[in-house]
Amino acid sequence: MLQRPDETEYDPAYAGYISLVPEGSYFDLLGVQTHETREFFEKLSEEKGNYRYAPDKWSIKEILGHVMDSERVFAYRALCIARGEQQSLPGFDQDAYARVADYDRISLAKALQHYTALRVSTILLLEQLPAQAWTRKGISNQKPISVRALAYIIAGHERHHMRVITERYGESGTSFVN
Repeated sequence: MLQRPDETEYDPAYAGYISLVPEGSYFDLLGVQTHETREFFEKLSEEKGNYRYAPDKWSIKEILGHVMDSERVFAYRALCIARGEQQSLPGFDQDAYARVADYDRISLAKALQHYTALRVSTILLLEQLPAQAWTRKGISNQKPISVRALAYIIAGHERHHMRVITERYGESGTSFVN
């Protein structure tokens, strides 16, 4: 069973994401999370997927795109560090990525195909890591971080954004369901 990372394994800025990951089997959680996220987005119309609660805020599809972009970056960092990379890995500007990604032009159905493929890839990557790789640390965005912290950040970051969607874009998401 994958142990929760301790506070020495990540920048305190990630503590909120890691705290959102419930106790239990990490890989079971990822499976359940994938199902729940897919189920939520499958109920949205394209119009609702493009909804913004304010002009300067991301649309719901852009949030999903941001979650995917971030998961790709975190999984890449986990791969690099698990393999013993000693070079400092770069940070990324989420707003700059979102501006040029243009996720609103992609249908929700296509975005969910991307999400599912990405999540399967992430799970397969993480499942094959040897035990000693999980606590291996590297430098990412100029801060030390472990592989297992990155794994927890992937799950917690998605949970955070699903909460944002339900809290800021509609009561428990129900006002966005067809």
